[in-house]
Amino acid sequence: MRIAILSDIHANREAFDAVLEAVHRQAPDQLVLLGDLVGYGPDPVYVVEKAADLVEDGAVCIMGNHDEAVVASRTDMTENARVAIEWTRKRLARQHFDFLARLPLSLRSEDRLYVHASAERPEKWVYIRDIGTAERCLSSSDARFIFCGHTHIPAIYYALPGARPIHFSPLANVAAPLSELRRHLVVVGAVGQPRDGNPAACFALLDTERREVTMVRVPYDHAETARKVQASGLPAWLGMRLKIGR
Repeated sequence: MRIAILSDIHANREAFDAVLEAVHRQAPDQLVLLGDLVGYGPDPVYVVEKAADLVEDGAVCIMGNHDEAVVASRTDMTENARVAIEWTRKRLARQHFDFLARLPLSLRSEDRLYVHASAERPEKWVYIRDIGTAERCLSSSDARFIFCGHTHIPAIYYALPGARPIHFSPLANVAAPLSELRRHLVVVGAVGQPRDGNPAACFALLDTERREVTMVRVPYDHAETARKVQASGLPAWLGMRLKIGR
């Protein structure tokens, strides 16, 4: 089975469309969206409606912290994130709020757990940034594979039973093996706002038969997204960072 896993689209239409074209060429058996459809970017209506259509066609979608912030009026975020959430909220209609509000915090499918941030109390939006947070995430579920986003930086953590996880930085477009003896926590990077120094959009392609996962990088017109950010009145940094992948 081949599964395309996308996270952190962040209302970036250009990145989302480019990634969906790449996904279509790969022809996976399943599509999973790990949340943060909105926030930061200039096209929340387009992205939410596209995600809703994909779910209607059989995709899986879970909630991210920016999705929750829109529907729950949270303000405990960075200044740029808060401004973007307030801007987004003014542009969404009731059906968009309803779709986001219905999204689950996590979803289990066979030996795979999908969550936006961490299996350790998903509602707390814990960042997987080191061995300690990875270990707590893995210990919070018995799933053999956990897939998450949230940090915007691709990573894989391997763990033998009873041992601390080992961090691995996957190479772009190079398949990473998944051992039968280990459990795995895979951070799939970001479609709409990469932060690993590579401005190309990122999604994960899991092949369960070959036991491998690939971080697929997809160039897109980030200059156009940055232009739209500027024109919309959103903070300029939200467009500038797309050009440098930070």
